[in-house]
Amino acid sequence: MTERSHAPRVVPEGLRAFLATETGSTSVLLVATLAGLVWANSPWGDTYDTFWHTTLAVEFGARSFDLDLEHWVNDGLMALFFFVVGLEIWREIKVGQLRDRRLVAVPLVAALGGMALPALIYYVINAGGPGASGWGIPMASDTAFVLGLLAVLGARCPAPLRVFLLTLAVADDVGAILVVAVFYTEKLNWTALLIALLLIALIVAMRWIRLWRGPAYVVLGFGLWVATVESGIHPTLAGLLLGITVAVYAPKDRQLLEAGEAVQALTRDPTPEQAREVQRSVQQAVSVNDRLQLLLHPWTSYVIVPVFAVANAGVQLDGATLRAAASSPVTHGVVLGLVVGKFVGITAGTWLPLRLKWGELPGNLQWGQVLGGAATSGIGFTVSLFITGLAFRDDPALQSQAKIGILTGSTVSALLGWLIFRLAWNKGGACAPPDAERSDSPPEPMPPITAADHTRGPADAPVTLVEYGDYECPYCGQAEEILHELRSRYGDRLRVVFRHFPLREIHPHAFPAALVAEDAADAGKFWEMHEVLFANQLALTDADLTRYAEEMGVRPWGDVPGHLARVDGVRDGGARAGVEGTPTFFVNGVLHEGSYDVESLGEAVEAALRAAPEPHPGNDGFSGQCEIRRNE
Repeated sequence: MTERSHAPRVVPEGLRAFLATETGSTSVLLVATLAGLVWANSPWGDTYDTFWHTTLAVEFGARSFDLDLEHWVNDGLMALFFFVVGLEIWREIKVGQLRDRRLVAVPLVAALGGMALPALIYYVINAGGPGASGWGIPMASDTAFVLGLLAVLGARCPAPLRVFLLTLAVADDVGAILVVAVFYTEKLNWTALLIALLLIALIVAMRWIRLWRGPAYVVLGFGLWVATVESGIHPTLAGLLLGITVAVYAPKDRQLLEAGEAVQALTRDPTPEQAREVQRSVQQAVSVNDRLQLLLHPWTSYVIVPVFAVANAGVQLDGATLRAAASSPVTHGVVLGLVVGKFVGITAGTWLPLRLKWGELPGNLQWGQVLGGAATSGIGFTVSLFITGLAFRDDPALQSQAKIGILTGSTVSALLGWLIFRLAWNKGGACAPPDAERSDSPPEPMPPITAADHTRGPADAPVTLVEYGDYECPYCGQAEEILHELRSRYGDRLRVVFRHFPLREIHPHAFPAALVAEDAADAGKFWEMHEVLFANQLALTDADLTRYAEEMGVRPWGDVPGHLARVDGVRDGGARAGVEGTPTFFVNGVLHEGSYDVESLGEAVEAALRAAPEPHPGNDGFSGQCEIRRNE
């Protein structure tokens, strides 16, 4: 059989929401980057530096606090960005993926490899030179750009790979912030540092005594940021520390029950007092961490990071600058660090803990997918530009060379990742449930084709190709293109049947998608819905499914009990016939043991055509069927 992936865990809804925001902001970030480049290279390019070096001061009586606009963005707004990063890190540690040590071990070691090797490559190239201090530039990946590229790849990048890369990105962000705090701090103001530590202690104490007053935290947080700026340590560390002090917890049954009762009371007696009680009980059911992420994450993704990109990506790309970059060890170090260092470091950092059995990959990912993820992780932008400004704050020429290296290395890494995914995807694969659910008993014959089956092609076709699939399986998405080509090649000699085999254990939205497909079948639109579901494999939430049905004129969730029984029955029949994963194919009732590319399936169809008897009504379960109710 082809390779199979075993993934007993699913992607949490909170993580899916985070991924959706990250990937959705990628286009905005890309536009902002291009805007910064165009502005800096336009006839008005001299206004770029003039604008971002304009001083903005905040005065408190006789005292004033002033920074230029670039530093307000890099030191102020980016502290809020890293605050959100801290929120996500703390949430993953407490209730998310980072609770499972076996799932954390591999991406953590991979992140270390992906930080250490790029830094080493850069330093070897620049040792003893004026650019030696920029070794931290190629260390960090840009989560938004990486996940945005993976979204473009669609079904070629399964959800477990996104979990792996997001966990890796969390560790990567922590490492980058520590590097900034420890190695890019020029001098310390011990008085300001002591004040910062006292403010952190006060915030922790307020949390310990369960004093939840938002304005108090805002005031203390702002004070911590000012103290950190004055201390000499980069204020992004303050944002991260604040993020991990925010309470996070999974909703408790008692809290959910109280919220539900409050809502019911409001429907019976809609008074202002009841409305306030509903608001209080609902808020208590959701942690402060989750509420802040919902509030702030769109702002950081769609406003703060794009503004940062405009303020930092503006490098002049004239002939002299490009010639200097082409021969600069700084540019060479950044490009090789991002392209080679990230790829080799993450790959080796993934292989080592797996070899030593320290942990496991989510979903037992294929190595081709891991290599593609390692390559795309070489897209370094936000933090790389951030460290560039710190490492070469007094040398604009080195800043330009490093920025050109970042843009070049990130582009090459994106292309390399895309190429690897294309090559790895062509090898095929399959999704399978946990080993514990597999049966050791001999398989039964495949259930015969009935009027309830979903078929394409004439009932008397000499060859029937049955697929057991699931709408969230990326490999089933690949198989759709292959089946279309086979139907075009063999015409009326081939009948294709699709049977549901949703893997609830690893594809949480596959079963609801199957139910909506059955709703469409009741309206005579199964294959139209079938195409829509496979075209939107990354958007199969209940809301998405409802929208697809309504746009098609289908009533969603119309006969849930009946459709549940049908889908479960089809799945059970497939399991008894030896189906263990998706996609699985039967050719004229015989399990297809080979790969499912066009050549392999085509050979199986050709063999079945040669062995097929002359069409005769009622000959067997695969030819001579009467008109199929759901035939296309």
